[in-house]
Amino acid sequence: MSTSSFTSSNTAGRPSKLRRELARHKWAYLMLAPVVLYFLIFHYVPMYGVVIAFKDYDPVAGVINSPWVGLEWFEEFFNSMYLQRLLVNTLMLNLYDLLFGFPAPIVLALMLNELTSMRFRQWVQTLVYLPHFISVVMIAGMMVDFLARDGVITQILMQLGANGEPLLRDPAWFRTIYVASEIWQAAGWGSIIYLASLAGINPTLYEAARVDGANRWHQLVHITLPSMLPVIMMMLIVRLGQMMTVGFEKILLLYNPSVYETADVISTFVYRRGILDANYSFAAAVGLFNSVIAMVLLIVANRISRRLTGNGLW
Repeated sequence: MSTSSFTSSNTAGRPSKLRRELARHKWAYLMLAPVVLYFLIFHYVPMYGVVIAFKDYDPVAGVINSPWVGLEWFEEFFNSMYLQRLLVNTLMLNLYDLLFGFPAPIVLALMLNELTSMRFRQWVQTLVYLPHFISVVMIAGMMVDFLARDGVITQILMQLGANGEPLLRDPAWFRTIYVASEIWQAAGWGSIIYLASLAGINPTLYEAARVDGANRWHQLVHITLPSMLPVIMMMLIVRLGQMMTVGFEKILLLYNPSVYETADVISTFVYRRGILDANYSFAAAVGLFNSVIAMVLLIVANRISRRLTGNGLW
């Protein structure tokens, strides 16, 4: 058989092999189809709109007919008098959330794993999962009420000697309030994935450790945490990829002009400039800048993780 005939027969066999694979796993591909369509429609198709970051977008003229301005909006953002404040606030809120919020579900999962009473454990799990199902609007409303001049938390602080001023009007308290509310709302739900990783640890490892005289602390350090490390690193990489983003909705609902000094972040600034002032091109430019930085952080974090631990997202 000649080379050309072999190539043509091999090429002709590929579609039939693809059809056989589709027929064999048709239900799996059918279940996958809605997810693929979701990402295509809501994540890939809208990427076309990124072009307005380089144009002076006019909704009447449309994307194509709007005049091209190049990097003008990027230069305006980089030359803004608020740039330093926005970058510092965005990074500080994310760093605080990373330092205190990221370990919270891990610690909670370890504590729940140590409970011997299943009924009490289920009760505690239900209690800590509930805040996740409360909307951000309701969480912010609760925080505003609790921290008002006549709120519960303010009244308790007044009994301890505080001056009774609303904490949401104090710039020094905003980051603490934001991170604490994030931990309260997300730690319980975030612990589920770590509890799943704990359930996958081989019990014979603990039995062998107890035979060797290891106490609970030694088992935690030498068995539990190393077994959880791949999941922890995966979640850490994802979290580092979100360093330039922060809970926009909650900040928007909690902040006010008196705390802009520590509360105003890139996303809220873009909301005021891009949406309220109808400067859509400026909003797109800053959003593109955020996305590029987030992508770089994600790639760097993944490479560091693979080099140090051998685990990564890809």
